[in-house]
Amino acid sequence: MTPVELSRTVLHAVRRAVDEGELAVAVLPERVVVAPPGPGGCGDYATSVALQLSRPAGQPAPAVAELLRTRLLRTDGISDVVVTGPGFLNISLDGDADGRLVRDILRAGLRYGHSDTLAGQAVELHAAHDARAVVLMDVVARVLRSQGARPRLTCAGPPEDAWVRILGVPSDIPSDIPAGTGTGTGTGTGAPLRPVPAPTDPTPLGRDAARWALLHPAPHDRPHIGDSQSEQHLAQRETNPLFRVRYAHARTRALLRNAADLGFTPEPGPLTSEGDGPLTVDGDAQGLIQLLADHPRVLAATAAHRAPDRLARHLVAVADALAPLLPSVLPLGDEKPSAAHRARLALAEAAGTVLAGGLSLLGIDAPEHL
Repeated sequence: MTPVELSRTVLHAVRRAVDEGELAVAVLPERVVVAPPGPGGCGDYATSVALQLSRPAGQPAPAVAELLRTRLLRTDGISDVVVTGPGFLNISLDGDADGRLVRDILRAGLRYGHSDTLAGQAVELHAAHDARAVVLMDVVARVLRSQGARPRLTCAGPPEDAWVRILGVPSDIPSDIPAGTGTGTGTGTGAPLRPVPAPTDPTPLGRDAARWALLHPAPHDRPHIGDSQSEQHLAQRETNPLFRVRYAHARTRALLRNAADLGFTPEPGPLTSEGDGPLTVDGDAQGLIQLLADHPRVLAATAAHRAPDRLARHLVAVADALAPLLPSVLPLGDEKPSAAHRARLALAEAAGTVLAGGLSLLGIDAPEHL
């Protein structure tokens, strides 16, 4: 169960409690935030929804939490719910939660994290006539589509030929100034996309490096592009975050090829087995699993805030969390492939899938060999 699915599960429990008269709340929350437990918490996730509902429901927060706890305990995939502090719900998923997450990712493939949350919504996007603004708008539109929205793109001027050929932006973006402003302040969906422009022409970097250089910084930050700065985006070394992301993806593909040569395939399951001794694969993997589970939320936030930098930074975090796991995936020496090796391979494949899907939404290639 991903955080997004758990959020929906908790919200469903709230709605059922209201429908059945156990909670008297006039306005339900649009969404429920779930996050790793804070100090004093326990389990896999925690939520403060009971504290939010306490005042409108006219009941103490612990009473609201206990009511929701009873309902959540009847939900498949949830093994325990503990109320702590002033009314926090601490939720533990069942023992195969990690395996189910990996299976969900592998089943969804590059579409993992896509949803219909914004289905049917028409979203107007308008960009200044600037390379960074148009690239950012293109990516925002991709992510919005992944959430079910129907974006309509316009630009203050026609995209330049080099932006289309090298940066990969759509060639058919209409040139239009939104009506009623004369300056491009948006057509009913907020201000136009006006990130800080790149200090120099980004096209000499090529499509992938240029897009990363324009998208990785937050829109209000200046991209690091220039004679002395451009090399870092092309460098094949660990100081380059784009290289780390693409290299991590390529490593997962190489592991799958090598495993096939050894005669075994990925299979989600426990990551350690008897005889692993002091190996800390479980500890190393938990941060990675949490990041993979968080991917749908990151896509939703990227769409909501029109901020591709959130997705870019998330991919770097996934790549960095994956690195410690990679040496333990394949058997060493005369070691026979075990169930734990198959499970680690499945987790590595799932991480590679998330990296490839995220890069695709950024318009960046995810090579299998690097």
